[in-house]
Amino acid sequence: MSYPAFKQLLLTSALTIGALTSLDAAATTLRIGTEGAYPPFNYVTPDGQLAGFDVEIGKALCQQMQADCSFVAQDWDGIIPALQAGKYDVILASMFITEQRKQQVSFTEPYYKAAMTFVTHKDDAISDFSPSALAGKVIGAQSSTTQADYIAKVYPDAELRLYPTQDEANLDMVNGRLDLMVGDLLPMMEWTTKTKDGDCCTLAGQLITDPTYVGEGVGMAVRKTDDALRQQLNQALDAIVANGTYKTINDKYFPINILTLK
Repeated sequence: MSYPAFKQLLLTSALTIGALTSLDAAATTLRIGTEGAYPPFNYVTPDGQLAGFDVEIGKALCQQMQADCSFVAQDWDGIIPALQAGKYDVILASMFITEQRKQQVSFTEPYYKAAMTFVTHKDDAISDFSPSALAGKVIGAQSSTTQADYIAKVYPDAELRLYPTQDEANLDMVNGRLDLMVGDLLPMMEWTTKTKDGDCCTLAGQLITDPTYVGEGVGMAVRKTDDALRQQLNQALDAIVANGTYKTINDKYFPINILTLK
């Protein structure tokens, strides 16, 4: 072998080893972005730790992938821009898979099924949820969500009031500043049945399952350039469903299987 050819072989080998090392490093270190203000899926405990269903699923995925993971709290409005800026590698924050979001990020397979619901005051007689019946009503939702999009499009004659977090919308519902609100089914079920504040209110009307708004379910989001990571997350998700880890976490938080909503 000539010296130039041998030199080229060494260079190629070095590049290959470097690429493999880089891939291995990427596979064993993962930064996960979540909101930290969306119980029971993600929230901050009194001692300042991130917790909830999303966080436990993230930890289970990391264990399955043999990855060292860290969690980063990020306000919802900036959660996709922060992913694009490299603040973390994956969003695991109960994000609906929608066509609009697919233009910005790549999604894994759904890790739970989505539906939205109306929430009304227990002492309110609202039973008609048609656009004409809710004209003039003050309806609350979290900003930059599919719930907000749904209200704006389906109920243009209602007054839409937006909040940075779902907790803030809930507080205004308790204090009577809202006639009703629209939220994700599972957090609203948790809030109305398991919290003191939520005792004011009840789920009402038919579930909202229009895929235009709830998408294909709830998935993890990665940058479009990180398809290998997306595939790794899908494989890990399949594994924790198959080995029962997902069910153990699910049953800790919910009375139903949220992969199927049954």
